[in-house]
Amino acid sequence: MPDLRCYFVTGAGSHADVVRIAAAAARGGAGVVQVRSKPISAHDLYLLGRDVARAVAEANPETRVLIDDRVDVAAALRRDGEAIHGVHLGQDDLPVAAARALLGPEAIIGLTTGTRELVAAANEVAEYIDYIGCGPFRATPTKNSGRPPLGLGAYPELVKLSRVPLVAIGDVTANDAADLAATGVAGLAVVRGIMHAENPEAYCRELLSGFDEGTR
Repeated sequence: MPDLRCYFVTGAGSHADVVRIAAAAARGGAGVVQVRSKPISAHDLYLLGRDVARAVAEANPETRVLIDDRVDVAAALRRDGEAIHGVHLGQDDLPVAAARALLGPEAIIGLTTGTRELVAAANEVAEYIDYIGCGPFRATPTKNSGRPPLGLGAYPELVKLSRVPLVAIGDVTANDAADLAATGVAGLAVVRGIMHAENPEAYCRELLSGFDEGTR
């Protein structure tokens, strides 16, 4: 199981910037880097995933690299020997059972949720997934899910309901880490906080410190 406490989701930026920031996040202790760039062609996502995986493996071999949405791209990269460890799937992507069949038992598979109903539905396929993403914590311009923000108060119940570890996402910042960790979530997924940080490595260390404080 990957360390989900600091989970970096790549955001808008040049190919070189995304690779650089992903490596910095890994050096700062991010346990997961999800390669997400929308809209993007399968060809460009393959190249971005390859370069992120190589940079992250050099920066911190413990960090796990996932591809967003595209099981085919993840499978191709894994077949080609790149250090891609799995996928993160949305509600409209390939069903998780099919993704598991394609990627095999060792792959990490995450699934996006955000309501009590979606968490309950994820429980029905818990044998195929390793964790769920759950948000938005706050409204965020990064991704419009159409779901209302959960806020801090919703997470304890959702954590209790979920059969797999739950990661909070949606305008999460390092300042929220302790409070969110105290709700029982397994980790925090961050896009803009890390992408826009002056020092992404230090930002990840700060987030981890806050998360650990909140679990004590």
